[in-house]
Amino acid sequence: MSELDNQIPSAFDPFADANAEDSSAGTKEYVHVRVQQRNGRKSLTTVQGLKKEFSYNKILKDLKKEFCCNGTVVQDPELGQVCC
Repeated sequence: MSELDNQIPSAFDPFADANAEDSSAGTKEYVHVRVQQRNGRKSLTTVQGLKKEFSYNKILKDLKKEFCCNGTVVQDPELGQVCC
């Protein structure tokens, strides 16, 4: 039975490194861009992991002009500032 347990693949979590506090993933400074599908063609895009020294409002202003869309900066208690 132990051979069978070794052959079964486990679930892969692509964001496990980003969520682990003791890992070295924070030194790589990844920026996570996530797209969540809403109703029909509508979607919500979130950006997380920008450096603190960047101005979120200036980045958001340029993104809104480039992609002709709306956006806001949200303060999340768990994730910090998130551009939506």
